[in-house]
Amino acid sequence: MPKSTCPPLNQVSERNLSLAEALQNTLDEDQLTQCMRCGFCLPACPTYRETGFEDASPRGRIALMKAVYDGEINPGKDFINQINLCLGCRGCEPACPAGVSYGRLLEQSRSAIYQHKPANRIGKSFQQILLRQFFLHQNRLKKAGSLLGFYQRSVLKILVDCTRLNHILPKQIRDLESILPVVEPVSDLQTVPPAKPVGRVGLFRGCIMDVLFARTNQHTIQLLNAAGYEVIIPDDQTCCGALHAHTGDRNQSVRLAKQNIEAFAGIDVVCSNAGGCGAMLVEYAELLKDEPEWHQKALSFEKKIRDISELLYDQIERLSFRTPVHQRVTYQDSCHLINGMKVTTPRRLLKKVENTTFVELTEANRCCGSAGIYNILQPEMANRLLKEKMGHVKNTRADVLITSNPGCLLQMKLGVNRAGLAGSMEVMHLVDFLAENIQNKQSGMIGTGQ
Repeated sequence: MPKSTCPPLNQVSERNLSLAEALQNTLDEDQLTQCMRCGFCLPACPTYRETGFEDASPRGRIALMKAVYDGEINPGKDFINQINLCLGCRGCEPACPAGVSYGRLLEQSRSAIYQHKPANRIGKSFQQILLRQFFLHQNRLKKAGSLLGFYQRSVLKILVDCTRLNHILPKQIRDLESILPVVEPVSDLQTVPPAKPVGRVGLFRGCIMDVLFARTNQHTIQLLNAAGYEVIIPDDQTCCGALHAHTGDRNQSVRLAKQNIEAFAGIDVVCSNAGGCGAMLVEYAELLKDEPEWHQKALSFEKKIRDISELLYDQIERLSFRTPVHQRVTYQDSCHLINGMKVTTPRRLLKKVENTTFVELTEANRCCGSAGIYNILQPEMANRLLKEKMGHVKNTRADVLITSNPGCLLQMKLGVNRAGLAGSMEVMHLVDFLAENIQNKQSGMIGTGQ
């Protein structure tokens, strides 16, 4: 592989030496040495395919990490840029014959960088304002969501759009604002316990899901109830910590993990309806590995996590889905759902929907460029990935494009708008599509999407 462009260790400043030491103390040596340099990960890596640079591949990044770990190079600007360029989609993990936990190494590297290197201006603002001031306080997040909803429905938004005042914002932020769902007034989630429940399920409602996609959470409950599950919604749950972990704020992720483990104590099954959240929840034991008591609790907690699609498919004989008019349907994988949770049931569910034709999306398991906040922090690469994705989407000639994660949903909506497909293709969360087309076998009632 090409020699790294990072300066030699003897040129390390005191600050960079601190980062080098942090990486040496943090990185998992077993995982570093497990990589065989075989290259099977290369075609699975979006950034390698886009750039052709070895350093932008999982194999290349692991080699850089190991060189730092061995004291051969300084983790300078080039090293940090390559770590930040990674989507964290973990598409390389299923392709790796040695079973390297690349996602673990990536988050360990980002944790060390977060502690010893300042983020760029946008990243720092996001981390300090949103991740710490809002995501750690659900009430603040809901109030902010209510204000956003008021703005979206007000004359003020019309004036801003007409006068183009929003053009003072970066284009990527403007684009994101244009495809945000209209935030609905805050209301309590309603659950109707089945007469003879087949099981008791705790709903992980999430933070973004609970604000921007509250209807999807309500639809999740309706589907679980229709499948025969009693649904419990613990009040003390909080953000899963995924965005904190992805940006390197490991300490906050640990705190959030402990709170969620306690919140769902006594509940046998925890349901997630967002791929990114679910993948984080099943990583809590790794996050808490240095605290034996919590590590054991986390191991028990991880066994409870199930994606909504798995729970519904377990009771598929109780459910019936049919669209009122024939539709062509395609599916874009949530990277963390398929690579992190190893869940493949969404397609099987969609193929059970009557009066539809399921069309496989070429490279559906390749990242769309959302990747948490990647599309904000790395807009150039995210846009390149999205543009290629839309070429495949257009070829499906689908009426509905479905995915299983809020970030993916927004990114695909953005792509559909840019590709000029908004008039002919709808983008939906799997849960919303199923809820709007469910037929209750016992009552004969058809889901209305309300």
